[in-house]
Amino acid sequence: MSIYIGNLPYEVTQEELTAVFTLYGMVRSVHLPPDRETGRLRGFGFVSMGTETEESAAIEALDGAKWMERELKVNKAKPSQELGGRLFS
Repeated sequence: MSIYIGNLPYEVTQEELTAVFTLYGMVRSVHLPPDRETGRLRGFGFVSMGTETEESAAIEALDGAKWMERELKVNKAKPSQELGGRLFS
């Protein structure tokens, strides 16, 4: 399972996002999908962590938190089947 992070600044890097989530446990991967046409980041991303306990701690601490002048939207990512296979889970 992975975590969905919304309302990210378009200039955020994988390294910056990893640094924030590492405060709550081991980060296995970070994915910041670019727009297909422009290549610009789309303002959301996905983080996979070591355990569900770590994911839950990160979600609880970061959902609604202000970071880089944005209020983050953080929750469990929906499985790709529920999204028509368009996004990563």
